[in-house]
Amino acid sequence: MSQPINIAVIGATGTVGETLVQILEERDFPLGTLHLLASIESAGSSVAYRGKNLRVREVDAFDFSQVQLAFFAASPAVTLSFAPRAQAAGCAVIDLSGALSADQAPAVVPEANAALVASLAAPKQLRSPSAAAVALAVALAPLKGLLALERVQLTACLAVSAQGREAVNELARQTAELLNARPLEPRFFDRQMAFNLLAQVGACDSEGHGALERRLVAELRELLALPELKISVTCVQVPVFFGDSYSVSLHSRTPVDLVAVNAALESAEGVELVDAGDYPTPVGDAVGQDVVYVGRVRGGIDEAGQLNLWLTTDNVRKGAALNAVQLAELLIKDFT
Repeated sequence: MSQPINIAVIGATGTVGETLVQILEERDFPLGTLHLLASIESAGSSVAYRGKNLRVREVDAFDFSQVQLAFFAASPAVTLSFAPRAQAAGCAVIDLSGALSADQAPAVVPEANAALVASLAAPKQLRSPSAAAVALAVALAPLKGLLALERVQLTACLAVSAQGREAVNELARQTAELLNARPLEPRFFDRQMAFNLLAQVGACDSEGHGALERRLVAELRELLALPELKISVTCVQVPVFFGDSYSVSLHSRTPVDLVAVNAALESAEGVELVDAGDYPTPVGDAVGQDVVYVGRVRGGIDEAGQLNLWLTTDNVRKGAALNAVQLAELLIKDFT
């Protein structure tokens, strides 16, 4: 049994923060004292942990010397304000917000590049990347040695929960309004989200790319250690509460061996390969689970070097909270 360590969760009242606390309990993480922190607006609320309701305190007044590890699951602005304070106090940092750069904290997905953690100096700073990058890295890492990858094309169908509880409530409200024949009034989203598809997630830059699309390209290259890999991505907001799905097309310089691909996916950690002839869905399979489901594994119609996949996973649980806890488990030995 590892020595118990004291932990802070910043953003403890958000969907990711609450799920992170739940997973710490489920995995019997060697916790000493758990400090739940949030902004002044959320301070005073409580989060359940091991049969108790722990009070959430304001992050501004927190002394990070009380903990050995801090999860930053709030906004990028909060991370930029308080992560330097945590590190200065000798505290390891796991950033889920995307605020820290690759130079400040490497992106790590244990199923893809766990070995990187051992080479870092303490106190270590790690980035738990976007949920999309986590899902893709888990599925593509076992195929990296089988394919001479040249290009990745993907469409990311993203659940509204990635944008927080307000977005979930908005989809629920819009759905109820439409089903009850009431006038729909968009609030969080700029147009109807229920029973609709939005062809972009967030604002786009002058070249037409969203911030999440650019982030996903950079993170996937980093996680696969393929800095020159050509990646084309379109993020689509879909009317799903939880569970992201991805249509992925991989292009290899050499012909694809489907038998070897299926064998690699079948044995890969963190992957659940769905039998040929079937396919996974977020609601029926992924939500609440700790794996990335892979289905519809097939070659190209007229291209021997093409491999097509369908992925789905729980974006909040597997894509965010669980990956962060797995990173903490890699760091445990630093505190013994």
